[in-house]
Amino acid sequence: MVRDRMIEKEHTDDVMDGMVIARLESHGHTFEIILEENTVSDFKRGVKTDILAHMPSEEIFFDARKGERASTDIMKKAFGTENVQDIALQIINKGQVQLTTEQRRQMIEEKRKQIISTIAREAMNPQTKTPHPPQRIENAIAEAKVQIDPFKPVDVQVKEIVAALRPILPISLEKVRIAVKLSGTDYGRCYGDIKSVGKIMQEEWLDNGSWVGVVEISGGMQGELLSRLNEKTKGNLETKILK
Repeated sequence: MVRDRMIEKEHTDDVMDGMVIARLESHGHTFEIILEENTVSDFKRGVKTDILAHMPSEEIFFDARKGERASTDIMKKAFGTENVQDIALQIINKGQVQLTTEQRRQMIEEKRKQIISTIAREAMNPQTKTPHPPQRIENAIAEAKVQIDPFKPVDVQVKEIVAALRPILPISLEKVRIAVKLSGTDYGRCYGDIKSVGKIMQEEWLDNGSWVGVVEISGGMQGELLSRLNEKTKGNLETKILK
């Protein structure tokens, strides 16, 4: 029995690299699972996927690091089932994820990059109707001492962080509308780019064969759209930001 527990512990230590422990206290017991660290955010957001495929050991533990498995009868009392997948989902959704300092640092840094990229793409300066560069956003986040949650979805944090940045930066998540005029020849080359970054609100063909459209895009995407269109048309286009 002692040797079996030693083997279980050695196996648990072997699979912990790149993993986290999710833990839930219930009915006087602690229940744990070992899970791939990069999947935790997905599960927290309710993304549908096979949780067992992301668990190196398809077991429910009392103590994952010691390899101490939870007994079937206690699991059934606590969760109303013996099904490992159902129990694992309950542990993730209701419990806490135990991260090492390095794991937390890496996850926060990755989430920070995603948030900065999203704000740069979606937000703008409402005074000038132009986007803020990523470095300016990063500096403002540091100045505002914004705390990044490694598990909270990016879209939720973006709204909260933009609100926190307003005392420092003129910033909003507004949409802008841009009128675009293209020659009939350039229309075919550019239409896909327009659709990929914005929504065409109005469009019509003029008697001279030119196409005119009103495109709604996120404030931060203006530069991206105009850069693509200028490249495709060699500068042969007309654009105007509408109020």
